[in-house]
Amino acid sequence: MEISQYRTVIDSDRRVSADRLDRVLARLELLVGPVISIERLSGGLTNENYRVRTSSADLVVRIAPETSGLLAIDRVNEYENSIAAAEAGVGAPVVDHMEDPYVLVIAHLEGRTLSAKDLRECDCLERVAQACRVLHRARRFRNDFNMFAVQQGYLRLVLERGFRLPKGYLDFDDRIAVIRKAMSERPEKLVPCNNDLLAENFIDDGERVRIIDYEYSGNNEPSFELGNIWSESNLSREQLESLVAYYYGLSGAALREKVARARLWGLMSKYGWTLWASIQASVAQIDFDFWSWGMEKYDRAVAELEGPDLDGLLQDVAMSGSRL
Repeated sequence: MEISQYRTVIDSDRRVSADRLDRVLARLELLVGPVISIERLSGGLTNENYRVRTSSADLVVRIAPETSGLLAIDRVNEYENSIAAAEAGVGAPVVDHMEDPYVLVIAHLEGRTLSAKDLRECDCLERVAQACRVLHRARRFRNDFNMFAVQQGYLRLVLERGFRLPKGYLDFDDRIAVIRKAMSERPEKLVPCNNDLLAENFIDDGERVRIIDYEYSGNNEPSFELGNIWSESNLSREQLESLVAYYYGLSGAALREKVARARLWGLMSKYGWTLWASIQASVAQIDFDFWSWGMEKYDRAVAELEGPDLDGLLQDVAMSGSRL
């Protein structure tokens, strides 16, 4: 079939030009044979995602926008870390990547893409914890990731460019500094992490869970990964405790300390990604209400920053590492 036959797939979506997609498909035809079908995948908040079937492969093609650099995404990190995750057996095999526009091509993984509701309601948290353990045993990633640093970088960008800032955001600077100090006292060993584990980045085939999308990947504390999962899917505290217990195999006081660390990282996740949403609300060409998405996270972060549990969590974190 001629590549031009697939132009209708994107006619109603002007975020990616037909010429850009044509160049990608032409290269794929050289690599893996003639294109048989293409469909646009929904759900992405940053990239354009397409499932492309050729005569010899079933692929997912991700085309990045020019503004992704504002979001602290390093595409070389993403490419190399995706390869490491695939080598570990938890990520999708990497087929190709291109520059200008940046494109990542990975194998399509069979299985069900999970949702936040799935994580809250299905019996899959143990498989999720196992997938995280597999990823965290991968070879060291190319870069490190720290949400305190990422949040500060986002904040500088928002202030410099005059992007919208949630009411009262800067009022919590002192509390964030206290959390940062407490978390730095007994840090966990850094391991390869995805760092953006919303439920849709889990593919479940019923026997094991695989992890996709390594845009924000980097070496980080495993407790951040667990706290981020809790935050993104709005799991209950009991579910977070189960997730942490599955991951570490702990109980009692040692489990409580690890749960506290995950909760504080989950808080920082919400607080930091709030500014990601502010940036996206100002620059993204996707028809999505980023501001409301971010404010939902901010409201939950504020409730925790002002809530009665913060001092106890800080005390528990101060004990973390003394038993392990």
